[in-house]
Amino acid sequence: MAATPAVTVLERAEVPHRLHPYDPDHADSRGYGEAAVAALGVDPRQVFKTLVTRVDGTLTVAVVPVSGTLDLKALAVAVGGRKAAMADPADAERTTGYVRGGISPLGQRKALPTVVDDSALHFDTIMVSAGRRGLQVELAPADLVRLTRARTASIGR
Repeated sequence: MAATPAVTVLERAEVPHRLHPYDPDHADSRGYGEAAVAALGVDPRQVFKTLVTRVDGTLTVAVVPVSGTLDLKALAVAVGGRKAAMADPADAERTTGYVRGGISPLGQRKALPTVVDDSALHFDTIMVSAGRRGLQVELAPADLVRLTRARTASIGR
């Protein structure tokens, strides 16, 4: 399996991680994150989805548990903005270099401001997309925060 930009970032930084491939074929019926949870048999609070938003017009990444939803108002506050909305999927794909359902917070084409839900800090490891549908990467939340230069805040519900 060829390395994705996300995996390359982890390898170059010598960050301990573990890849978890799965069959993403059933994602359309239940969502990409939910498909990963079901296929891998893991705690949905420990698997995080990467959502690209616009806060006051600026593309911003939110990383929240699959088991919940993004609180757009809390995200805006976390980055000092006033209004947040989901980004157009085409803008998200073009800017990150990944396809929907495989957008990783790591190794994006253009580094975007990133906020990781602070619930991630309650776990030794979490999973996020490794940059391809059907591939998750498990790593320490502190490493994700450091490599993405993210801030943490309560942005999930």
